[in-house]
Amino acid sequence: MTPEPVSALFAGPFALATLSAPDGPAFPALVTADARVVDLRSALGDGPPDVRGLLEDWEAILPRLRALAGQDGVTRGPLADFRVHAPVEPRQVFQSGANYRQHVIDLHVAHRAPGDDRPEEERRAEAAEIMDRRAAEDLPYVFLGLPSAVTGPYDDVVLPAWAEKPDWELELAAVIGRPAHRVSVAEALEHVAGYTIANDLTDRATVFRRDMPQIGTDWLRSKNAPGFTPLGPWIVPAESIADTGDLRVTLKLNGETMQDESTADMIFDVARMVSYASQSARLLPGDLVLTGSPAGNGMHRGRLLRDGDVMEGTVTGLGAQRTRCVAEGAA
Repeated sequence: MTPEPVSALFAGPFALATLSAPDGPAFPALVTADARVVDLRSALGDGPPDVRGLLEDWEAILPRLRALAGQDGVTRGPLADFRVHAPVEPRQVFQSGANYRQHVIDLHVAHRAPGDDRPEEERRAEAAEIMDRRAAEDLPYVFLGLPSAVTGPYDDVVLPAWAEKPDWELELAAVIGRPAHRVSVAEALEHVAGYTIANDLTDRATVFRRDMPQIGTDWLRSKNAPGFTPLGPWIVPAESIADTGDLRVTLKLNGETMQDESTADMIFDVARMVSYASQSARLLPGDLVLTGSPAGNGMHRGRLLRDGDVMEGTVTGLGAQRTRCVAEGAA
């Protein structure tokens, strides 16, 4: 069943979700701000069987969802009666690294080159200058994740026995609603249906190959274990989020705040991320574009995830997710 939310359900009058009754199949649902559920299989009549199908025809579906949210006489059940799954099954997951200014500056300062004895203030100022130049002149850092790593917002996260340094990375995720290929920054947000929360877990010990360091990063190994991308709980329509450049991204570990930063600290905003990903790939409805994680990761704090840990993640207007870590074999 759905845990009690730790913040307001979401911004706006409604959101999309994937729900199931006990022992029943998952179905696409409209969830209203007062925590009531409309089964879109019956409410739309000719509607598709899942949320990705809704996103395939987003421009036509959105006005019908608006009408349903405010319509009297529509059958609505209490949200507490249903299990909440990941809101969508994406075909492609575009992940991003090094996209929060303060986070990257902290990393730059922490990884001091041998023999660099300059004061921290000087090295921090140098890093800030590099970040400003990067924002003006350089490109986002985007790579691919696997849909099979996606799990629900309240599901347990199994920590594989081989993962020596599992870490959290809470992020704002854009959900594509119209195919996008080689779109401009100015056009990019027209292709975004809505937003959700993603926790892009990473095993820090396997980010870099030990056998051949010159190969560089190994994102397959470090980020794509089953359940390493808790997603949701909702897709909140883009029209309900006034400014993606001013949302608070907050993660608590066992009740202690670890990440707490505004998306204003992003080096590349949502539009630039979506546009950049579309220059190489064709983005499809239901695809996710993750926008990077702010400062406060476990590696920085010297505290990685362990069996029994509970992560609570919130992004302004998008609700909250709560996941418990379980060591492999203990689930």
